[in-house]
Amino acid sequence: MKRSVWHWQLFGFAVTALGGTVLHFLYDWLGGAIWIAPFSGINESTWEHMKLLFWPMALFAVVQSFFFGVYKNFRCVKLRGILLGLGLIPVLFYTYNGVIGKSPDWINIAIFFVSAAMAYLFETRMLITGNPSCASPKTAQGILIVIAVLFVLFTFVTPKLGMFRDPLTGTYGITQAVSLQDAGQTYLQRQSDPRHQELRGADRQTVRFYAVPG
Repeated sequence: MKRSVWHWQLFGFAVTALGGTVLHFLYDWLGGAIWIAPFSGINESTWEHMKLLFWPMALFAVVQSFFFGVYKNFRCVKLRGILLGLGLIPVLFYTYNGVIGKSPDWINIAIFFVSAAMAYLFETRMLITGNPSCASPKTAQGILIVIAVLFVLFTFVTPKLGMFRDPLTGTYGITQAVSLQDAGQTYLQRQSDPRHQELRGADRQTVRFYAVPG
């Protein structure tokens, strides 16, 4: 039975690692589709990286629950494992940035994988030992549902806090990101518009005219 638990948990880690990697790019791959935004990373904020870990772990937990009915503490273990993984991402990120000052992309990727690995190792130990017991499985399930709702809600109604801020653009959530993208597209369209180019040419002529001494 212990070997079976290890196999399941290793497979879960692989699913989370692969799923989180795909979700990191899926929003851009689908052209900024609104329907995928609550589940995919829409910017490079710490919160969005936490989202990449939550959804694969939660989905795998749902599948795993059909085969782990014998483990009475299963739902509480999964809740604690997911909370551990979610907590490690900001802790490791801000600790590293506080010491070094800036984290390259490979460090951010490593933090994601380390957080997922620690979460699954913790779960494995709890499942094998049977501790802690789960007094209220429904409460554990309800807390996971609340977390899922928050990930959806904060995609569109984003708190103005540091962990929600995109370090690359300074925006929060999908609304500002879309507004910034629209502004960029509008600027590019104006630059390619022949009428705009004619106006710019006329402005340059005017400048040259007033610059010529009388």
